[in-house]
Amino acid sequence: MLDLVWKGVLIGIGATVVMDIWAIVLAQLPGESMPNWGPVGRWFCHLPRGTVFHPDIGASEAHPYESAVGWIGHYAVGILYGVVFLLVMGQNWLEHPTFLPAWVWGIITVAAGWFLLQPGLGMGWAASKTANPTKVRVMNLLAHSWFAVGLYGTALLLR
Repeated sequence: MLDLVWKGVLIGIGATVVMDIWAIVLAQLPGESMPNWGPVGRWFCHLPRGTVFHPDIGASEAHPYESAVGWIGHYAVGILYGVVFLLVMGQNWLEHPTFLPAWVWGIITVAAGWFLLQPGLGMGWAASKTANPTKVRVMNLLAHSWFAVGLYGTALLLR
């Protein structure tokens, strides 16, 4: 089991890197930008105080190094997703990875963003309070699909 956990850590890192490469490529298009992990870091910093949902994370108290905390949180969540996925799928999937389970897991993980993080930042359920909720949702699904590509691709490299 420890072997699955360590390989899950690697798969989670690999998947998060692929997701970030997608973000870098996407940011080259007109009207697109890199994700800002500062508000996410601020959200993480407020969690120990018991505040999960903010009306507007931008109006909440700032914390030093919140951007770094956001990046660390982004990778910690990606690692957690990789470990949980591999523990559920088991050694057989690791020895013979297939894309479909990774993609289903990638899509399932969107739920945490839609129903915890986005409302926590003040964006509403599934980005319902944003200027263009449909675009945000589609971009979330695309990003998590690239996360799935990273899960699958890293598993292929580890095999």
